[in-house]
Amino acid sequence: MIVRPAMPKDALAIRDLVDPWANHERHVLIPRDLVGYYEAIQEFMVAEVVNPQTGHLQIVGCGALHVMWEDLGEVRTLAVEPSFLRNGVGSAILISLLERAHEYGLQRVFCLTFEVEFFSRHGFEVMEGPAVDADVFQEMLRSQDTGVAEFLDLARVKPNTLGNTRMLLTF
Repeated sequence: MIVRPAMPKDALAIRDLVDPWANHERHVLIPRDLVGYYEAIQEFMVAEVVNPQTGHLQIVGCGALHVMWEDLGEVRTLAVEPSFLRNGVGSAILISLLERAHEYGLQRVFCLTFEVEFFSRHGFEVMEGPAVDADVFQEMLRSQDTGVAEFLDLARVKPNTLGNTRMLLTF
């Protein structure tokens, strides 16, 4: 398995990988239009394996690191092809995203997830209450990004209709 930064040519494969999770009865991931994947491609890492039937590389996992503030990022859209679950693909992608967060100088990484146990194994803790000071909170309020609103625990995205958990890792 190889984990590498996503390229524009990977956007369609990422969308196809995420769609089943976005259309799952629990709506595990939020769906995006294809253009959204192209616009955010620089945030993504992908995991590839050689398909034994074709001999070609196949994307079997993806994840994104979205910078939210000077010291804060969010792990987004972490998805693994169902037939590759529990084979270390998600962990490999998450580790790559956390390495990228270190390279960026981030001190905290947030996620919104159903997979509390998975993220706990990687050092994330359930987040409660405000995670930024009042000045940063006021600046972040200007963002139209739903992920930022979830992080800030804003009423406009509550109640949490997905039923997932806010988690935070501090380096």
